[in-house]
Amino acid sequence: MSAVEIVTKDDLLQFKNELLTEIQHMLARVSPPEPKRWLKTWEVKKLLGLSSGTLQTMRNNGTLTYSMIGNLAFYDYDEIQALVENNKVKKNANTLLKLRK
Repeated sequence: MSAVEIVTKDDLLQFKNELLTEIQHMLARVSPPEPKRWLKTWEVKKLLGLSSGTLQTMRNNGTLTYSMIGNLAFYDYDEIQALVENNKVKKNANTLLKLRK
C-alpha cells in the first residue's frame, strides 16, 4: 500500500485553477447553437412577450408575416429580429423633455 498523502489548501487551489482553465478551453471550442429558423406561435409569444390577441393583430395587419401548415403558424426568426431592430425608438433631448412635462 502507498503512504498517506496530505492535500494542502495550495494543492486544492492549484487543482481548481487547472480545472477552470480546462473548462474554459472546452467551452471556447464549442460554438453556440444557431437559433431555429422557424418559430411556432407559442415561441414567438414567449420571445416577444406578446399575448395571443396582439400576435393575431400583427398577423392581420401585416406587421408580421407567417406561413400556415395545417393549423400551425410558423414565423421566420430573421424577420422577427428585423422587425424589432427596425422599430427601435431613439430618444433625443427634445423627446426626453416632453416626457418630463
